[in-house]
Amino acid sequence: MTTRKTIEDNLPTPGKFDFRPAVSVDGAAISALIRQFLHEFTINPAGTGAEKFLDSVSTEAETRYIADPRYRYIAAFEDTQLAGFIALRDGSHVFHLFVSPAFQRRGLATRLWQKAKAAALSMSTPECFTVNSSPFALPVYARFGFKETGPQVEAHGIHFVPMHLQLVEYTDDDGTP
Repeated sequence: MTTRKTIEDNLPTPGKFDFRPAVSVDGAAISALIRQFLHEFTINPAGTGAEKFLDSVSTEAETRYIADPRYRYIAAFEDTQLAGFIALRDGSHVFHLFVSPAFQRRGLATRLWQKAKAAALSMSTPECFTVNSSPFALPVYARFGFKETGPQVEAHGIHFVPMHLQLVEYTDDDGTP
């Protein structure tokens, strides 16, 4: 008997991820994961000129953010390996969203976003969510419903595009958007 492979057979299978709030000991793994993607948002591939940014994603800095109540980190693990994480600042700004290359194209970024958004909405009612997206991540955020709010910005040795996801629709006095 001959079996035929379908396109679905070649798609990665969704992982069995354990989701939990990040804790201070996760700072090193989170920093290491971010550093895998530096080439996607530093202006100079060697990171020259982005020293301030690089300091802001060091193990020490990430550990401080995790402990700061303004930040909410959700990490996804497969066994003991960090597969990805998301961090929201002040309940409405996507501060970080990274998925390890080994776990990409398995829906993990979407699941992290859904969990973070649901957690934020259960605690408050933000009018919108914002993010400063790397140029490479624009399609991901667009799939989540984010819209570009301005041109690409270059600052502190990195480049990003400001985006927002409007949750509250404003209307005129007559009820029209």
